[in-house]
Amino acid sequence: MPVPHQLPDLTGHWVGFAALAIFATAYALVIAEEATQLRKSKPVVVAAGLLWVMVALVYTRLGLSDALEAALRHVFLEYAELLLFLLVAMTYVNALEERQVFDVLRARLVRAGLSYRALFWATGGLAFVISPFADNLTTALVMCAVVIVLGREAPRFVALSCINIVVAANAGGAFSPFGDITTLMVWQKGLVAFADFFRLFVPSVANFVVPALIMHFAVPRGAPEARAEPVSLKIGARRIALLFAATIATAIGVHSFLHLPAVLGMMTGLGYLQLLDYFLQLRGRRRSAESDYTFNVFQRIAGVEWDTLLFFYGVMMCVGALGLLGYLTLASHLLYGGLGPTAANVLIGIVSAVLDNIPLMYAVLTMQPDMPLGQWLLITLTTGVGGSLLSIGSAAGVALMGQARGVYTFMAHLRWTPAVATGYAAAILVHMVLNAHTF
Repeated sequence: MPVPHQLPDLTGHWVGFAALAIFATAYALVIAEEATQLRKSKPVVVAAGLLWVMVALVYTRLGLSDALEAALRHVFLEYAELLLFLLVAMTYVNALEERQVFDVLRARLVRAGLSYRALFWATGGLAFVISPFADNLTTALVMCAVVIVLGREAPRFVALSCINIVVAANAGGAFSPFGDITTLMVWQKGLVAFADFFRLFVPSVANFVVPALIMHFAVPRGAPEARAEPVSLKIGARRIALLFAATIATAIGVHSFLHLPAVLGMMTGLGYLQLLDYFLQLRGRRRSAESDYTFNVFQRIAGVEWDTLLFFYGVMMCVGALGLLGYLTLASHLLYGGLGPTAANVLIGIVSAVLDNIPLMYAVLTMQPDMPLGQWLLITLTTGVGGSLLSIGSAAGVALMGQARGVYTFMAHLRWTPAVATGYAAAILVHMVLNAHTF
């Protein structure tokens, strides 16, 4: 955070204690979202405003208003880049969903006539392959829909497959800058080059495959009845998929070769989608078949998960304020100075099974400890896959508990946490062996 050195340490000041209490209360409400039905963005957005006002009261009295403003603008700019990047990515995913791309994929799996064990591997494998490009939440929901349709008579198959899907979706997102918010944040910060993320491919495969092999023998034998479910792609679906690929390529090129923020490429990609919107509607009017060609990009933008985007705002602003109070410096000394980077990064990954990985990663990025590439890849891996240890540790797990209510539960996942933890340990060991020269 580019602010003057020698800012006051307010960790022992009343404003520091009050800020911690407010943030802890807000985050407790986030964790209790399912019970309270209070959307997770609301408490952290309020907490963010309160924290910055409290910090401002102290900084103004100390004559540090300029430092405070510079810090606020820096955090807000980082959020704006993340917001616009995710807005475009989510819009494309929504567009593909509206054009029935995911419905067609689900229908083909339902019609395939695979055995329970084959479906266990197919849904997990597809979750691993799709999540580097689409968000892990959408990927998990699509695969879970297949499992629920075909597993009505086999609840154990549904529960095990849901665990497998959560692990696979989180693992698949860990080796791609587009696969998870944490990887995106690390890439945008310039700490890991685009190509270097793929050093985590084999560790991510180990994270998925090891627990899947352990669970495989518990999946029931036999096969569900194949069901006919005719679904076809809507007009423009393939072109939207191609434009999404072109958008990702534009973002990579802008960031890697021109050294400009990747969000510039993503916003240009949104323009591609807007032009396709225009031509689809124009073609529909010419053919007097407008209903077949109806596609409104602004409806897709309106349909993105705004609660999640506002949650990121609240979290990033809260963490930024706590950094100004001195808590991130203190945490950096305790973790990276005391435990060492390897132990600290592994521990943070485990903690991400309870606390959301977004504030944890943003806190580490704000601390910016002096670490080699191998350690930055390690923290990217652990925060990406650590949430799989518990069903509440990732958005995919929480969503599937709602989708497969009563079958995939917290306790059902907890029974297999040792298997998931084995995959977590295997991924770390594989990374440290294969990428030893980066440490």
